[in-house]
Amino acid sequence: MSTKPTLLLISATAILLTQTVQAAPKPCDELKAEIATKLDEKGVKGYEITAVENDKVGDAKVIGSCDGGTKKLTYLRK
Repeated sequence: MSTKPTLLLISATAILLTQTVQAAPKPCDELKAEIATKLDEKGVKGYEITAVENDKVGDAKVIGSCDGGTKKLTYLRK
């Protein structure tokens, strides 16, 4: 077996595993905390992040999906 096909197979597997990890569902509290930390680091003040059921989003700005896609995180400036 030559090294090119082996390297290609290893690279493809690594890419697929990385995408799977990135797409893994997060609990709402964990994702909410991560987003809040990033906003705080940028100096954003006066906001509210709320986890809501998918059918209760309404006109709110959606900034993430959590709990396996069953809920959305919404963002509101106060």
